[in-house]
Amino acid sequence: MTPLALTGGFATPPQDSARAFRALLTALSRPGTILTLESAAPPAPMSAAAGTLALTLLDPTTPVYLAPGHDGQDLRDWLAFHTGAPITDDPAAADFAFGTWAALQPLDRFAIGTAEYPDRAATLVVEVTDLAARGARLTGPGIEGVAFLSLPETVVLRENNLLFPLGFDTYLTCGSQLAALSRSTRVEEA
Repeated sequence: MTPLALTGGFATPPQDSARAFRALLTALSRPGTILTLESAAPPAPMSAAAGTLALTLLDPTTPVYLAPGHDGQDLRDWLAFHTGAPITDDPAAADFAFGTWAALQPLDRFAIGTAEYPDRAATLVVEVTDLAARGARLTGPGIEGVAFLSLPETVVLRENNLLFPLGFDTYLTCGSQLAALSRSTRVEEA
């Protein structure tokens, strides 16, 4: 285990995880809302927001896929020490996947749930270089009227919505910023 694995966790775990959990729920229930999460300092290239999400939602029962570019020993050791989450090389077996949009492709490798268990879908945590309230038009549950969000792509996310109640949920992270798209969010070009 690398020494870097022992650093970068929550300073006050009960309070930090409670605040982060509330923010993650808010982001997913209000698609397009951009929030700040910076309680964790994971090894590069994982952002502070993605690291905070990992410390809050991962545990020994949540298999994690690290896309190329994110799959390195420092990050594997950090996740193992702080969360105990097993790393899988099989995208179909992952409950959570971390990486850039390009590195996570093709997305049809990830679980979208089943008719009996739609909750057995993957959650994608996508690192982006820009996260702003502009770009694609979002509508649906949790959005009053319309919201806008810079997305890496709209076609795949629109097709994901057509699978509802199946489909993956997506968190977008950029540094300490985070936004989410639930599978029920309708996405259109702006």
